[in-house]
Amino acid sequence: MTAIADLLRICPPPAEPVPVDWDAVESAVGVKLPADYKQLATVYGPGNFCEYLRVYHPHGPTEWVDLLGPMPATLRRQLREDRDAGRSPVPHAPDSLFACGVTDNGEYLFWVTEPADDPDDWRIAINEARGPRWYIFDGSLVAFLAASFSDRIEVPLFPDGLLDDGVSFSRDFEQQLPGSDSTDLGSGAARAVDSHVIRAWARANGYDLPDRGRLPAAITEAWQRANIRSD
Repeated sequence: MTAIADLLRICPPPAEPVPVDWDAVESAVGVKLPADYKQLATVYGPGNFCEYLRVYHPHGPTEWVDLLGPMPATLRRQLREDRDAGRSPVPHAPDSLFACGVTDNGEYLFWVTEPADDPDDWRIAINEARGPRWYIFDGSLVAFLAASFSDRIEVPLFPDGLLDDGVSFSRDFEQQLPGSDSTDLGSGAARAVDSHVIRAWARANGYDLPDRGRLPAAITEAWQRANIRSD
C-alpha cells in the first residue's frame, strides 16, 4: 500500500479535489516537490488534520500558511541565525530545510531537501515549539502523516491525546479555494478560519500567545485587521 493510500484509508478526504498548477508552483519555489505531497495537496486541499496540524498548501487561506508565502524563507533565516549564535542546535544545514507545515502549538514541519534532485527521497524534520528538541522521520511527509495518525509512531513533540477523538480533516472555507467567485473576505470567512492559521500569523508577527486553548480576542482582532478588508 502506498503512503497516500494508507492516509486516505485512515482519514477520508473532502469530496472534491482542489486543482493546483504544479508547474507554476514549482517554478515559484524553485525546486521540484515530492510527488506524494502534490497528491496530498490536490486530494485534501488546504485545511488541517485533527484540528492541530496543517500542511502548507499553494492555496493556503493566508500567506502565513501558504507554501508560496514568506514562512519557508523566514524560518530558514531564523534557523540560520540560531545556529550562528549558538542558541539552539539545528540537526541539518538550515538552507536544506524547507518548511512544509505547522501545528497549533507552534511546531514546524520541514522537508530535509537532500538529495536536492530527488524530492521523493526527502525526509521530515520537526522542531519543538519554543524548545531545542527535534524529531526526525526517515520517510516522506505523507508517510509521516499516515504513521503518526495510525499511532504506528510516537512523536514526542505532539500532545498526548491528539488522536483521542479520531483522525479528521477540515478543509478551509470555500471563499479561498480556486474557482471561487468571491474575491473578498467578510466576517463569516473570518469566523471560519481555524485557530492555527491565526496562531501562525501571530507568532510570525511577534505576538505572545498561549500554547493551546482559546485565542485572546486582541490577537484575533489584530489578525482580522491585517487580513480582512472591509467594504
